[in-house]
Amino acid sequence: MNKAITDGVLLMPPAFGNGLDVWSSGDGTPGSDTYANAANAAFVTADQDFGGCLEVHKATSITRLRYMGETPLLPGCYLRVSARIKVIAGSLPNVRIAGYAGKAGGGAVSGVTTTASATTLTSYGNVVDVSAIIGAGQRNGVDLVWGREALYGHFGLDLTGPNGGIVRIDDIVVEDITSVFLRDIMSVVDVRDYGAIGDGVADDSAAFDAANAAANGRSILVPRGTFHLNNDVTLDAKVHFEGKVTVPVDKLFLMRQQFHLPAYIDAFKNEEIAFKKAFQALLNNVDHDSLDLGGRRVYITEPIDMQAATPERTSYATRRVIRNGQIEAASNGDWDTQVATSSATYSPSNNQRLTGVTNIANVQVGSLVEGVGVGREVYVRSKNVAAQEITLSSALFDADGTQTFTFRRFRYLFDFSGYTQLSKFSISEVEFQCNNVASAILLAPSGSVFDVHECFISRPGNRGITSHGSGCQGMLIDRCQFLSAEEGENVADRTTIAINPHANDVKIRNNRATRFRHFAILAGGSTLFMGNHFFQGDTVASGIRTAGLIIAKSHASSVITGNYIDNCFIEWTNEYDSAPEFNSEFSFSALSVTDNVFLSGDVAPWFSYFVIKPHGAGHFLSGVSVMGNRFKSLGATIDRAERVDTSFADLDYGRMRDVNFTANSFHGLREKATNPLRIKHTESSVASTWTIETDEKFPFKGQALAIDSAIALGRIRNSSDSIVFPSPAADIRKGANFDQFQLTWDQPVRGTVQVVVRMD
Repeated sequence: MNKAITDGVLLMPPAFGNGLDVWSSGDGTPGSDTYANAANAAFVTADQDFGGCLEVHKATSITRLRYMGETPLLPGCYLRVSARIKVIAGSLPNVRIAGYAGKAGGGAVSGVTTTASATTLTSYGNVVDVSAIIGAGQRNGVDLVWGREALYGHFGLDLTGPNGGIVRIDDIVVEDITSVFLRDIMSVVDVRDYGAIGDGVADDSAAFDAANAAANGRSILVPRGTFHLNNDVTLDAKVHFEGKVTVPVDKLFLMRQQFHLPAYIDAFKNEEIAFKKAFQALLNNVDHDSLDLGGRRVYITEPIDMQAATPERTSYATRRVIRNGQIEAASNGDWDTQVATSSATYSPSNNQRLTGVTNIANVQVGSLVEGVGVGREVYVRSKNVAAQEITLSSALFDADGTQTFTFRRFRYLFDFSGYTQLSKFSISEVEFQCNNVASAILLAPSGSVFDVHECFISRPGNRGITSHGSGCQGMLIDRCQFLSAEEGENVADRTTIAINPHANDVKIRNNRATRFRHFAILAGGSTLFMGNHFFQGDTVASGIRTAGLIIAKSHASSVITGNYIDNCFIEWTNEYDSAPEFNSEFSFSALSVTDNVFLSGDVAPWFSYFVIKPHGAGHFLSGVSVMGNRFKSLGATIDRAERVDTSFADLDYGRMRDVNFTANSFHGLREKATNPLRIKHTESSVASTWTIETDEKFPFKGQALAIDSAIALGRIRNSSDSIVFPSPAADIRKGANFDQFQLTWDQPVRGTVQVVVRMD
């Protein structure tokens, strides 16, 4: 690179023989004295060493020689100023290259060195070469570092030391030696050429901005060193990092041409910091909708507070994606669950609030709440320290009064809880390697359409994906694998849970989960739960099983279809109801469980695949369809596919409405429940009233509430053995358990009938 050649830039000052009126005895600026007609200088036409040269008599402490023309000093260019000099008489002075650093407007750049090291002339007639290199960047070999502010120079030399000497000076030479500092490939802009220091202290932001502006299709080089950027920096060019950058948390570092995690790791030389700054850039107009992790593993030692990484934002609602990589928890990192205990008061009239909370400062938002009458997966959504109040993610079913609660704050690889709202955020093809110590994702307290697809959540220490508020509204979880850290534990000893949405409209589809205590606890309604495979067995003979899927909303308005439910069951409960007794609401309603595969092995005989667990009396089923499912038990015969867990209350069987339990297949089960129930009954002896048993073949051992039809099969005969054609009256809800019904005839008869009877 040579600007004199490539761009025609004039660097060389004129020869002395062209006249001394452009050579100043001052600083070289316009108006300074020149050597034309000076008493102490003359042009010598024929010197034996120099040819034409300037002869100067040193008569002042510093005798200056400066070219008055403005020699341009361009960013990225390095100039060598050199001269040949000899002493012919008098005292022997010192000589040094010197110059005037000019900036825009003609003033001098302050704070820069304008004189090079001096050379002592030690003999007469001996020619001495002196030179110095001038440039913007602080490089090895650069004598005068003038930075980006210097636009030109008045170059020459100084004579110092004793007065009285007479010297002769050959023509001053100025040449571009940039190639000494640049690589063979010249499509690189070095930030040092624009004033970057790289000492980790000085603010190099302006130099990076200037290098970016000058790149113009070339790449930027960040050489070895630590370059501190104390202001926002945006780089549009590609960047090669030999050194690293440091950037305050609240400042942006945007790399538009290389917006992917490997580039940020190159920039920061630290995976955790690099991820945080790349995520911050993602949310701040980096002109990309996604952060590609580039297949890299990010090894982290503590939870990533996603909002703290973007302090300029407390909410976000534009689609953004993190994809293609692995987030791994260091096994020796800071992952310990934070536990606090506090006395607090709960009232069903203010059903998502704890008041009078002692020790509230130590209770963290996002903590799991434990206590008497507290349902599973209730979390601290927010807190008001001054008022000593905590807002809960869900109501408590039986916690009226004051008690001591325990608050457990799990530690998550991605913690979004610092945002007030986060919507349209997606995580794709990322493995969260939790290593038995960390949990994976904690959502924001509010927001919609959080999307996790084609991800692995491997061995979470406590939770996979946690919602502590409504940040899961409309959440999508598709084609993910949830791999438990407790595969070697027996079912009863497991504590981990994969997902726990609290809001409505969640779609959980085509996922696979292994051996958690529970796969999913759904507190919201209008859920689509489709195509998932989750299994939770162990090797204990006649062992217990836990619920794989828990529906914790009585009016579910949800669809569960096409799933493989393996060695676990569906539990339907209302444990988030602060007044759990039925009180004019919809009760257990609007749920469709269709075309699923239910399989179990070596389970206890009382195990069932579909369990309803009411908290509070008076509840019933309304608008429930269990159809087309395959129920199969291996290694043990179980009693029935469905049951009611009466730990807290039973159902009101007399109020069942629109229950369809049909077209299911049963293998390895004693009772095959169905509704409507078709019964073939034969009365061998004549009787006016036939009492018919349903034999607990109704789902949940329901009552006989309605008869759709009663059709004679063959002939009905009276006591005379004559064929008669009577029409019976039907009476329902007979027997101690109301599970019988009666057919009453107008005379004693015998025969066979087929009756379609319903529990609803």
